[in-house]
Amino acid sequence: MDFLTPALDGFGVVFEPQNLLYCLIGVTLGMLVGVLPGLGPAATIAILLPVTYTLEPASAIILLAGIFYGAQYGGTVTSVLLRLPGEASTVVTAIDGHEMARTGRAGSALGIAAIASFIGGTVGIVALTVAAPLVAGWALAFGPPEYAALALLGILMISTLSTGSLRRSLLAGSIGLLLATVGRDPLLGSARYTFGSDQLADGLDFVILAMGLFGIGEILHSLERLRQGAPPKPRVGRARPSRAEFLQSRWAIARGTVVGFFLGILPGGGATMASMVAYTVEKRSSRTPERFGKGAIEGVAGPEAANNTAATSSFIPLLTLGIPANATMAVMFGALLLAGVTPGPQMIDEHPEVFWGVIDSMYIGNLFLIILSMPLIGLFVRVLRVRASILAPVTVLITMIGVYTIRSSMFDMLAVVVLGVVGYLMKKVGLPPGPLVLAFVLGNLLETDFRRSMRMFDGDVTGFLGRPVSATLLAFVVVFTVAVPLLSLRKKLRRPAPPDTPATVPHPDTTPTPDHPRTAAEPGGHSEEPQHPG
Repeated sequence: MDFLTPALDGFGVVFEPQNLLYCLIGVTLGMLVGVLPGLGPAATIAILLPVTYTLEPASAIILLAGIFYGAQYGGTVTSVLLRLPGEASTVVTAIDGHEMARTGRAGSALGIAAIASFIGGTVGIVALTVAAPLVAGWALAFGPPEYAALALLGILMISTLSTGSLRRSLLAGSIGLLLATVGRDPLLGSARYTFGSDQLADGLDFVILAMGLFGIGEILHSLERLRQGAPPKPRVGRARPSRAEFLQSRWAIARGTVVGFFLGILPGGGATMASMVAYTVEKRSSRTPERFGKGAIEGVAGPEAANNTAATSSFIPLLTLGIPANATMAVMFGALLLAGVTPGPQMIDEHPEVFWGVIDSMYIGNLFLIILSMPLIGLFVRVLRVRASILAPVTVLITMIGVYTIRSSMFDMLAVVVLGVVGYLMKKVGLPPGPLVLAFVLGNLLETDFRRSMRMFDGDVTGFLGRPVSATLLAFVVVFTVAVPLLSLRKKLRRPAPPDTPATVPHPDTTPTPDHPRTAAEPGGHSEEPQHPG
């Protein structure tokens, strides 16, 4: 274990007072950035780059890294409380997290998210410490064919993001694929579906789409319910998950951690894809998949463990190979170059204090995160007590500020309103927004890498089968689309018919009469005690 001594020496760098301070500032800023929709860690790091000029290289990267993984938990807060994803990686968390909040379990949702984030992030750091060079080499085996097959597999998972019918999920996913084509052709540069608008030339921004469909759409739907009659305020509930809830979530956290680690190291994968895949894994592996979308705590724990682990493992290709895995890592790459450090295979030998200092700072940063987040859960859930007439305009204001910070564009603000109306109409007709968002994220990846693969194979589609990784992923596609539905159908056919119940064959003793009215436990009852006529 030649890495053990320099890895331990990295803690000496972290425990220098100024570096501890920068780590604390970084994770605190990250949480705030995550709570404010639209700004994002990539934009925040870019804004703070001039500040890092005067810092030591290790201090600068420790600060910026803290912002990145701190934002993953911050985005969970608004996703759970307002169904307004603060980060792209927390879109999936909003599905079950917000349902938990509506039924008085916001504290449990935020608490399990904090615990899952801490466990996933810490395990990811340990794996990053031990397996970085090995796993980074494996990641290099992924080319356009592998990414195309991975994106196809992800798109086929859209049926798991909805509790409604498969047809509606597929329709929503098709709309997402259509929206993903808006903008310039990724290979030829020609305009598509822009209708002559320069603002649409770069396509729709994912954050704008998510905030419109989930944020503004949810607000409009809530205001409609309020006009029809003020719904009862949800109970705030306990501010911590119970022991039973933690035990119920433990395997979801474990699976999410594994999914997040491997998807985080893949360029184009990252925390967003990791959280979506983790949600799919949980729903597919659950014995009661019908609970998902209605407040299943595993639907919060799995994605939260995955996105924090992915945020950590995305440092592997950056530090060991000099390859940014996502937009935030690309900005981080620039920060390293400005600090006089060149990421790549020689970094561990030429700048061990930076390499191990950054990795070891993540252990401390995750401790800071859980210490900061757990006491604030009780404060966060009090947002649910604010009247909707006050909360709705404040949420819209935060959303619009977040949208404007992306590109300083009034067009983006108009677009998020239009998409909000679309999200509202989708809720009215029963179309789920989750499949649309997933298809939108993966649509560009599928199109670009499929066309690149066709160029590599000279138009021969069987070239995918000649590469082991892409062939394996396509085998999973076949299993997902053919074998799993057939097994489910066979299980339904073999299931014995249910015996007759009073609902189908009324029993004379339970038939309501003037002398024997129904109780609250029976259909049509209104009280717990039988009410005999006086």
